[in-house]
Amino acid sequence: MPGPLSASAASLPAALEIRGATTAQQARVLVPAALEFLVALEQRFGARRRELLALREERQRQFDQGALPDFLTHTRAVRDGDWRVAPIPADLLDRRVEITGPTDRKMIINALNSGAKTFMADCEDSLAPTWSNVVDGQANLIDAVRRTIELVVPETGKRYRLNERTATLIVRPRGWHLEEKHLLLEGRPMSAALFDFGLQLFHNAAELLRRGSGPYFYLPKLESHLEARLWNDVFVFAQDTLGIPRGSIRATVLIETLPAAFEMDEILYELREHSSGLNCGRWDYIFSFTKKLRTDPTRVLPERGQVGMTQPFLRAYSQLLIRTCHRRGAHAMGGMAAQIPIKDDAARNEAALEKVRADKRREAGDGHDGTWVAHPGLVALALAEFERVCPGPNQLHVLRKDVHVVAADLLAPPAGTITAAGLATNLSVGVRYLEAWLAGNGCVPIDHLMEDAATAEISRTQVWQWLRHAARLDDGRPITRELVESELERVLAALRSELGAERWRNSRYDAAARLFRELCVAPELADFVTVPAYALL
Repeated sequence: MPGPLSASAASLPAALEIRGATTAQQARVLVPAALEFLVALEQRFGARRRELLALREERQRQFDQGALPDFLTHTRAVRDGDWRVAPIPADLLDRRVEITGPTDRKMIINALNSGAKTFMADCEDSLAPTWSNVVDGQANLIDAVRRTIELVVPETGKRYRLNERTATLIVRPRGWHLEEKHLLLEGRPMSAALFDFGLQLFHNAAELLRRGSGPYFYLPKLESHLEARLWNDVFVFAQDTLGIPRGSIRATVLIETLPAAFEMDEILYELREHSSGLNCGRWDYIFSFTKKLRTDPTRVLPERGQVGMTQPFLRAYSQLLIRTCHRRGAHAMGGMAAQIPIKDDAARNEAALEKVRADKRREAGDGHDGTWVAHPGLVALALAEFERVCPGPNQLHVLRKDVHVVAADLLAPPAGTITAAGLATNLSVGVRYLEAWLAGNGCVPIDHLMEDAATAEISRTQVWQWLRHAARLDDGRPITRELVESELERVLAALRSELGAERWRNSRYDAAARLFRELCVAPELADFVTVPAYALL
């Protein structure tokens, strides 16, 4: 690991150490006042974050012993109460299409220019958190907020710059479970969530407010209203510390864990002064369903291609989210369709686009206020589907009083099969994505689908679950460790042949395959692939 940041000891807060070489651009992000702010956040909230992570582990032990998630009895008054979140800011009223992607310079410019209503700049699942990616991303956000961001491609001379009209910016920091190993406070890595949030807020909040917008965030991976309460307390402290009016920060929470689906009202309530809605983070939600119920043989998922939003447990989750949000005056955001345009095959491209249309048509018809796309080429298509149903900015008036979801609906066993091709796809996608992540790229098109950490997690946990419960392929063969390892070797052999010896040696495939294999066949399921992978990054 590189040595500490080259800065005088007097310029760094006491007990703070930065590990990682820095450029001049990164130095303008890591100014002493910003570092002091990060230290204040970590000192005030770091221990509480760790306590909440310990509660996650305890809850998982209960699930492993047969307990099932349920609506909380002691928060019934919140669910039954008549309350609403704060009014939505003007530039967040229309979120019918949101585009997402990592914080690299070209992506930010193209996304802000895409015609989408908002852009979620992602510091989490679509960003491999190398030190340069993380800090350069913050520098890019500083330039984007001030509209000075530009990029000239040296090979072609092509210039990228912002249009006059751009999408509203929302930033997704990393989740509570992740740490930033390059910034140590008293020898301990600080919270990656506080690192990402703190730098964005410190550098850009006042400028965003001056321009008539605000510091808007997406919050990932929450598992309880207590974790939302922690975020709300962070917001209050941060606003007071920086002299920003309370309520300036607005947050949309991704409901992408199974426990959080049972606490939607409570999460909105905790953040009600700062809330702008909830989002169906469908891919992480499928991953969480597998992970949380991993010891339950009645809830083994079929292959990932069969786990769509029409599965009863996913449909119940999305409709409950719409009803909950609209009752509270909050946006109910739909999820990501993984398809991307296919340039060299018109028939396959049209089939992929029709899948996206059907997905967005369902979301709009159900009452969602908006949806996600991962590619600028899908913005107009998604917007057209929403405009047919929702010509105005949102559907907050669609209260969905017809929806009545109980715990059993959210836990309904999924139906489907597992094919040999499905097993091979999981292994291939998992290894190929992890290799790209280890090489510094967290958002990867594979087989005409946009893969990020969430879809890679589905691939990994499904294989682990199938092994754990001795699931069978549709041809009757049991899924054994021998079958998984032989199929993985076949996948790797094909990749070696495709790449050639030299490109293989210069890749991270050996490390990716080794880690993916270990995680799939391990006796205990690791919580996240990115945690052990971070040690290799």
